[in-house]
Amino acid sequence: MIDKIKEHIAQVEAFTAATKEEVEDFRIKYLGSKGLLKEFFSEFKNVANDQKKEFGQVVNTLKNAAQEKVDILKDTLENKEESKGVYGDLSRPGASIELGSRHPISIVKNKITEVFSNIGFNVSEGPEIEDDWHNFTALNLPEYHPARDMQDTFFIQTDPDVLLRTHTSSVQVRYMENNQPPIRTISPGRVYRNEAISARAHCFFHQVEGLYVDKGVSFADLKQTLQYFTTEMFGKSKIRLRPSYFPFTEPSAEVDVYWGLETEIDHKITKGTGWLEIMGCGMVDPNVLKNCGIDPEIYSGFAFGMGIDRIAMLLNQIPDIRMMSENDVRFLEQFKSTY
Repeated sequence: MIDKIKEHIAQVEAFTAATKEEVEDFRIKYLGSKGLLKEFFSEFKNVANDQKKEFGQVVNTLKNAAQEKVDILKDTLENKEESKGVYGDLSRPGASIELGSRHPISIVKNKITEVFSNIGFNVSEGPEIEDDWHNFTALNLPEYHPARDMQDTFFIQTDPDVLLRTHTSSVQVRYMENNQPPIRTISPGRVYRNEAISARAHCFFHQVEGLYVDKGVSFADLKQTLQYFTTEMFGKSKIRLRPSYFPFTEPSAEVDVYWGLETEIDHKITKGTGWLEIMGCGMVDPNVLKNCGIDPEIYSGFAFGMGIDRIAMLLNQIPDIRMMSENDVRFLEQFKSTY
């Protein structure tokens, strides 16, 4: 009897099938309620005691081999049918591709870029790991200048001259070093400040800064450019410029746009004044032009800079800046239908 069972084990291992029906017949033959395995198990009581152990082991081997063969053949045949179903019928409708969504920061950055591209500004980029000259000294911030304290900086410990850029003005310095006026460029990018993370501030965020250098550039040109931007970006044409201080521009100003007081949200974000600060700006300091190899006696220019994150939060009513760097799909999917 044991030899007979071993013959069946060999037959099971050699068995192949081309259809599911053949596999089912094979399963019934060995594993069915009236199959061979049931017969072999019923013979167990008639086996001599000294052969019961070997007999039981051989029958279990046959059972496991038969079940494994059925599982393998079923999977193989099902995969063949699925492949034929997907690729065999070319008239079959294609599988739908789920649309992704742009990040709110990318949406705002692209919109700002489009607005300024329409009036001749190109886009310039630079490294996020910067040196002291391009990030500070060339921008009228020599070593030990008190205005350096305005920006808490991440320095590289192994080299005190290397740091994570605190603004994209460093890109403007590099651009002026390699290009002669007329210069009309914007520099979007990520910047870093050693600040405590909260709902309104982060240790990294995004800026876009603009620069225009040519003969006869005046503060009036700056105001008209900003007027155009706020109208195109926000649909708000009323702006005001308040005197301020930046080391690399003189005179300098903060730019407010009149947001209005039509809703409760308007009252909240403008603190009841209707005015909302959106950027800083000013005329490029002659020392900065000189440091970049441009003659300030011939050329003048203006510069401006704004936070992309803040505008994204404003336009989309995002209450916490941290939401934009946490990669929560539930948050990002809200922007599928946005520009």
